[in-house]
Amino acid sequence: MRSYTPLLALMADLACVLVFVVVGKADHATGLTPAAVAGTAWPFVAALLAGWLATLAWRSPARIWPTGVFVWAVTVIGAMPLRLLTGEGAPLSFVVVTSLFLAATMLGWRVVTLLVSRRKDRAQARTVGPQA
Repeated sequence: MRSYTPLLALMADLACVLVFVVVGKADHATGLTPAAVAGTAWPFVAALLAGWLATLAWRSPARIWPTGVFVWAVTVIGAMPLRLLTGEGAPLSFVVVTSLFLAATMLGWRVVTLLVSRRKDRAQARTVGPQA
């Protein structure tokens, strides 16, 4: 798989978290001001950054396993206690929805990256032909 810049991969993970927060806030009509979004997003962003640090994700940021899976897990598991500390709830239904949405998006962009990379590699191999 090709090398992807860690900054771009981190931005993709952050985008997943922010889309989750904005969709949730819009769905529950709890306010979309920058302060409201930031107030809800910070536990997830903090946990995401902890996941990146714990997994050394910058070494292979686009890998699904183990990088993507562990970054996703640390993000979900780490954000819940932080939400509770700030007075936000973390009922089971919220944890399930959070887990599924972030898995679909955080692992999803990695799957798409992998498939596109493989397709480009196959196309390049056909263009170059067999090596003698």
